[in-house]
Amino acid sequence: MSDALDKSTPTASTLTNAAPREAPPRRVLESRELFAGGHELHIEHNGFLYTLRLTSKGKLILTK
Repeated sequence: MSDALDKSTPTASTLTNAAPREAPPRRVLESRELFAGGHELHIEHNGFLYTLRLTSKGKLILTK
């Protein structure tokens, strides 16, 4: 085996000098569209069902 660094393997210096990746565009969903006049909706995530509730004071509560 050779003691030379493999040029295809990134090093700490090449990783820190790499150009920053652009973040994907942020999706914004309006809560009034999600609730569609109601006060509760269900979200399935990784096989679990969550309930998102809109309180009378306009707060959101997420429960499993």
